[in-house]
Amino acid sequence: MSVSLVLFTADLRLTDHPPLRAALDGGRDVVPLFVRDPAVDAAGFAAPNRLAFLADCLHALDAGLRGRGGRLVLRSGDVVEQVCGVAAETDADEVHLAADVSGYAHRRERRLRRALEAEGRRLHVHDTVTTVRPPGAVTPASSDHFAVFTPYFRRWSQAPLRDVLAAPRAVRVPDGVGSEELPDRGRVAGVSPGLARGGEAEGRRRLAAWLRGGLDSYADDHDDLGIDATSRLSPHLHFGTLSPVELVHRARGAGGAGAEAFVRQLAWRDFHRQLLAVRPHVAGADYRPRYDRWRSGAAARADLAAWQEGRTGYPVIDAAMRQLRHEGWMHNRGRLLAASFLTKTLYIDWRAGARHFLGLLVDGDLASNQLNWQWVAGTGTDTRPNRVLNPVRQGRRYDPDGTYVRRWVPELARVPGPSVHEPWTLRGSDRAAADGYPEPIVDLEEGLARFRRARTGG
Repeated sequence: MSVSLVLFTADLRLTDHPPLRAALDGGRDVVPLFVRDPAVDAAGFAAPNRLAFLADCLHALDAGLRGRGGRLVLRSGDVVEQVCGVAAETDADEVHLAADVSGYAHRRERRLRRALEAEGRRLHVHDTVTTVRPPGAVTPASSDHFAVFTPYFRRWSQAPLRDVLAAPRAVRVPDGVGSEELPDRGRVAGVSPGLARGGEAEGRRRLAAWLRGGLDSYADDHDDLGIDATSRLSPHLHFGTLSPVELVHRARGAGGAGAEAFVRQLAWRDFHRQLLAVRPHVAGADYRPRYDRWRSGAAARADLAAWQEGRTGYPVIDAAMRQLRHEGWMHNRGRLLAASFLTKTLYIDWRAGARHFLGLLVDGDLASNQLNWQWVAGTGTDTRPNRVLNPVRQGRRYDPDGTYVRRWVPELARVPGPSVHEPWTLRGSDRAAADGYPEPIVDLEEGLARFRRARTGG
């Protein structure tokens, strides 16, 4: 009996999994393999929240495979060495893998292909597993990628969409393939106390609830911080416990303005991936340099620490940063406001903010995180690179009753109404209600003037 090997990476599911379905063609035995890669740790991407969520995902994947007669094989070490080793153990003649976009993923794929071909084995790399459209499939006539989202989205929306693949009914794994013990969430230190659970079953439960109760109002409510009307599916997209192709099918099947707005967000995710695929250096370098002279020194370090700890004196910023620390996740509007405040009001390098986010976000995705930070900082693809989001006006607009602020900043829980967004203006008993909350670390007008001087070279 011929044997195939499937290398799972950021695609930890059974439903709509093209590499697994291709590996099973012809009734083959299949080795479902996940490799814990020390290069991920060395690069600083093994954040506790993601390790805990990953543990959930691996247990769920193993349980799903066992329900179909198979099991997950776990190994640790260099990915190429481990894949070639397992292929040799089982005499697998082909390996299936989902395409990825980072520079590291491209190098891993090239190394793996060379090593397998040297042993007479084939590598099959499958598109549209972690993206809706493959990077490079939607391009303008004059470039290898789109630099502006709107024309990209127009072309992206017109391209055909592949069908969703059902989960296999049976997976037969060769006898005698050794596996390490699966990781345990409970053994991961430093996990955010409110971190959500991972795994395909949990992802599908969240998706079903979202389609029933959140999608219809998404266009109107997704920016409202207080009612928290986002899908919260981003961690499941990051780990691949849900298929982005399936999400587009399900949203379009439901129809309506909410579905259109949600699909647009999935297109943004692909947009950033197509950019990182052809410009891998933008993971750490400006896509469009503005020659910023970012602040440094003791004062900048103190401001950065205040921002990280949620004690800037601007309630909506502090609420967002405290939500991040507690949940390992942050509302999308909160991410925009926190990033704008750091890069433009405090004028601190976007890379410092991106590192902090990647250290906590369970959905900390290299393409989306780095390129969204650059978009806000004005060094990325934003066509208005010098826009600055005022945290007071934004708080009043997107958290008009102060619900979000009071949820995450308990020092302000007794401050009435929208005045919660400007506690420094309170007097008398209202001021006393905010006792213990810090004064603003920067005057907004002074911060704006500093940013404008820096960007104009003044």
